[in-house]
Amino acid sequence: MTHPAAHDVAIIGGGPVGLAAALSLEAAGLSVVVLERADAHIWAQPHFDGREIALTHHAREMLERLGAWKHIPHSVICPLAEARVETGRQNHPLIFENGQGTTENPLGWLVSNNMIRRALHAEAEERAGITLMPDVTVDTVRQNTNEAVIHHGGERNGRLPARLVIAADGRFSPTRRRAGIGAVVHDFQRMMMVCRMTHDLPHHNVALQWFDRGQTIALLPVNGNASSLVLTLPPADIGRLMHAEQGAFNAEIMQRVGNRLGTLRLVSTRHAYPLKAVYAHRFAGRRLALIGDAAVGMHPITAHGFNLGLRGAETLAQDVGAAFRKGQDIGATSVLRRFERQHRAATMPMFAATNGIATLYTRDAAPFRALRAMGLRVADALPPFKSAVTAMLMDRGPSSFSG
Repeated sequence: MTHPAAHDVAIIGGGPVGLAAALSLEAAGLSVVVLERADAHIWAQPHFDGREIALTHHAREMLERLGAWKHIPHSVICPLAEARVETGRQNHPLIFENGQGTTENPLGWLVSNNMIRRALHAEAEERAGITLMPDVTVDTVRQNTNEAVIHHGGERNGRLPARLVIAADGRFSPTRRRAGIGAVVHDFQRMMMVCRMTHDLPHHNVALQWFDRGQTIALLPVNGNASSLVLTLPPADIGRLMHAEQGAFNAEIMQRVGNRLGTLRLVSTRHAYPLKAVYAHRFAGRRLALIGDAAVGMHPITAHGFNLGLRGAETLAQDVGAAFRKGQDIGATSVLRRFERQHRAATMPMFAATNGIATLYTRDAAPFRALRAMGLRVADALPPFKSAVTAMLMDRGPSSFSG
């Protein structure tokens, strides 16, 4: 069967969710082209960006199925034995664990974002049905009855037709904006700084989320006596810390974390990101689908942003693949609306709950401090609640994707 378009699907944005979508769609028999602004070397070997991704069981299974997991070195995969939530300096922690809190039966796995990106790119390079186009800037996307046409610049300046365009170009997606699709933007008026630090005491593969007065801290374990520090503060404070001399930086971070884990030493570059959550008004347009942060950009407090992005790529691949196998138009409104309904149902409750938690746990007025302290005590006293949250964190649910 021949088609007027050069490719079945064109994906704008070659980040991890865009590449995961490409691999899923190629496995379903479609030809895919991925357009990325970065040059070929940076795309294939992205630098450390400070972000550690907490992968659920379902996310790991999906990466294994797509062929990417084998490209991630075992030495950079850190199993997560336990997650602790604390508020204030003296409190009763809320602890989530699977069984006895061991690395043999973990809650999930922590892997650096750049290592996941490298693995997905490496696998995509090996697929005959995927064309990777680096150093490309998209100018416009035009849709007609039979196809969408991407006009782009870069080294391969030109015109690229496809039957379906997928926007995976971030939470401030230019593709979404050009399509006239608005978004709810929740600006928390905070910045998040991430970096890696070594320490004297072992972390025992425990992830800590600590809501202290005036700051939110996460310490995420990585292999060896090291942790990823995630510090949330007002922009001016983050700006100062980003440029602080290393000795002064180490001393301030030790004071901020209450000397947990002994002496802390910065061993990586520092990276800062604005905390803005985004939820697109629509996930689909004419021959256009939104995935990843272009559809839903989560606050990192529940560590589910990337996992939901993978879910969206998987759901879209299921619906588009089913239409393709039936000989239907993969860019038809009916196909994309089905994906939109499913992904909205999967993401809206989590987005709303995450924003609510982030608001409650980052405000320092006395009523908010009392509420969150009481909330931890009540939650810890309810085993069914803890079991439900643990199941959500692990996400063991079976996938229905059949390739």
